Formats: sequence, C-alpha cells, structure tokens
Amino acid sequence: MKVSILHKVVLIFCTCMFLNTEAQKTIAPEFGKGLFKLVGKDNSWSMKVGLRFQSLATTNWNASNGISNPSSSMLIRRSRLKFDGFAYSPKLKYKVELGLSNRDQSGASAYTSNAPRYILDALLKWNFSGNFVLWFGQTKLPGNRERVISSANLQQVDRSLLNSRFTIDRDMGFQLRHHFKLTDTFLVKEIFSMAQGEGRNITTGNIGGHQYTTRIELFPFGDFTSKGDYKGSDLAFEEQPKLSLGIAYDFNNNASKTRSNQGSYMFIDNTKDKILNDRVYHRTNISTLFIDAMYKHKGFSLMAEYANRDAKDPLAKNSDGSLTGDEVQVGHGLNIQTGYLVSKTVEVSARYTNISLDKIITGKDSENQYTLGLSKYVAGHSLKVQTDLSYTDIGFKTNQLLYRLQVDIHF
Repeated sequence: MKVSILHKVVLIFCTCMFLNTEAQKTIAPEFGKGLFKLVGKDNSWSMKVGLRFQSLATTNWNASNGISNPSSSMLIRRSRLKFDGFAYSPKLKYKVELGLSNRDQSGASAYTSNAPRYILDALLKWNFSGNFVLWFGQTKLPGNRERVISSANLQQVDRSLLNSRFTIDRDMGFQLRHHFKLTDTFLVKEIFSMAQGEGRNITTGNIGGHQYTTRIELFPFGDFTSKGDYKGSDLAFEEQPKLSLGIAYDFNNNASKTRSNQGSYMFIDNTKDKILNDRVYHRTNISTLFIDAMYKHKGFSLMAEYANRDAKDPLAKNSDGSLTGDEVQVGHGLNIQTGYLVSKTVEVSARYTNISLDKIITGKDSENQYTLGLSKYVAGHSLKVQTDLSYTDIGFKTNQLLYRLQVDIHF
C-alpha cells in the first residue's frame, strides 16, 4: 500500500510539471542528461528530472569441489528518480533522489518508523562565499571514493567487497566543502562533515554521539574532465595524466552498530524488544581510515583504496560482563581496480579485493576476490551493458564463483 501511494505521488507530481507550461519553460535535454528540465519564467529556479534503473542477472556456484550447486536470480537492482537544480539563486542548489526498487527501500525498522526508506538524497548546497559550499541534509558522507562514485557510473557491475564491509554510506547532517589551488595546476579539495551517526532515513533515536568525517584530496596535475575523479573508466580519454589522492578519517562517537553507522545494532541483556530504550545498547567509539587514489590517461584508469576500522571496545558485553556475540567489524581491506578502453565504447577491467577482519574478535576468515569485467558503453554511462566474473576465496570455507550481467539505462 505504501509503495502504491509513493508511485501515485510521483505520477501526480510529474503530471503537474508537464501540464503547468504557462508557469515555466520546459527543456528536453540530450539523452542521459535528464528526462526534462524546468526553468522558472523569471529564472529564479530550475529543476532537472531524471530516471534510471539497472536490470541484473546473476549466477552463483559453490567452487570448493568443482562447479556445483548453481543458483541464479534476476532483479531490478536499482531504480531511481532524481531531481536537481537551484532555488532562488544559482548559489543555492538542491538534489533529491528517491529509490523505487525493493533493494533501494529495504531496511525498514523501528528506527525508520517501520517504513520503507524511499529517500536516498535530500540535500541543499549553499555556495555562501568564494570557494566555500555548505551542504545540509541527507547524502553520502565523504568516506571511501568507490562509495561516493554513483552506482550509475561504476566501471564494473557493482562495487567491491571493501565498500560493502567498510563504507560509511549516507547519513543526515552537514558538510563544509572548500577548494583552492597551490599552483596553476595543483588543486586541493577539503571536506568536513558532522552527521547523526546512525545511517540514512532514521526517524527515531540517536544512540550515542555524533559522527565526524574529514577528507582531503590532492590533484597534482589539475582537475579531471567532467568530474572524472568520481566516475569509473576513462571515457573522457584524458589527454594529460590526471591523478587524485585522497585521505579520509571518520570518528563515530559512542556508536552502537557493528560497522560504525552501518550494520546491525549491538544489543545487551537480551533487550531487543526494547530497542528504543537508550540503555540496551553496547556503545563504543569507532574510527575508520580511508586512503585512495584515482589515475586516468588516454583510456587507462587505475583506482586503489585502503580501509581500516578500529574500535575502543569492539566486543559487546552484557551488564554482567558476559559477551553478547555481537562485535564491531574491526580490520582492514584493500581494493585495486584497473581498466582499459580498447575502443571508444568497449572496456576490459580487472579487480582484486582483500578483506582481513580481526579473526580473534570477529571470528571471520580473510577473503580474496578476483574479478574480470567487460563493458560495452552504448552512450557512455547513460546506456551500457556490463558483465563480470568473480572468484572469491574465503579462507577454509566455501569458495564461490559469481557471474553477473547487467543493463544500465540513465535518462
């Protein structure tokens, strides 16, 4: 019922935008640049409306003793409706992104009022002075580079294991961003963020303290073409070498989840039925370090990331000192990914990922994943077909072979 209500609201909204032609100009942009764009008669506001979705097919095998026990699935991996533009002044921009697929809306709980999590981004960006921009709302935190790259602009079918284990994803708060040049070409970008520290779409409860993130990026050869430092593949075919080096540090004060603002809550004393009682959680300070780089030149791209998570008291304990069985997922990960465009529209890529969580604390073996990918860019990232094959070595446990095929379209 709730899903149908959302769809009705979206349909009514879009219909009103189309019908109200006397109040604004309607501009149909080129493919991949939005469905349509609205501009107020007095040029005091604008809105670009976009839509995209990904159709994904996967097959997974147990690879420990030869290829056996295959399982397969097909689904709409992501489906998004996007709005962005400016309001009142070009210095005040906004972005709204809604998730329409089941995967986009998953995660309903008492903390989200048991409602689907429709809202991905709801953000204001105010350029209040010079190169300073203040962001306020819900959006991605400035953590690892791979997470901030839009899922529409990925080099392979999906992000790496490093991202799934260590990302700090989206949260509600503010970000202060600034950039300056050291020389004519050497560019520096700085970001500071303060967030609630509970993840996205939280409506009830802010357990513990807040989450603080700082990120610095260095561009010794100048900025990338068309924001290419946050896009997979060198589709711009950079004429000169371009390099971005980034380092980010995140501190979540009195966090109560197993992966900082992600993962599951750590309950104590068997009190899961009292989840809104502030006294039923294990809380500890969690810090995460990210170091990453992006390099591009004439169709070749290389992205590398390192992540490390630590906690002051990673083991959740009951009031009597006994262990609950929950723990912070402390450890580190490494991801190296490269690709080369053999033509303007065809790319081969490869990725290696290592996840090494603290086995004494988490009880988990290290993981190594090897991925080979092939992409056909019909219209850049706006219309592409991607496929990849991954082999995952999980210590002494069951190894896995995964094949994926995905079509991505972005209006």
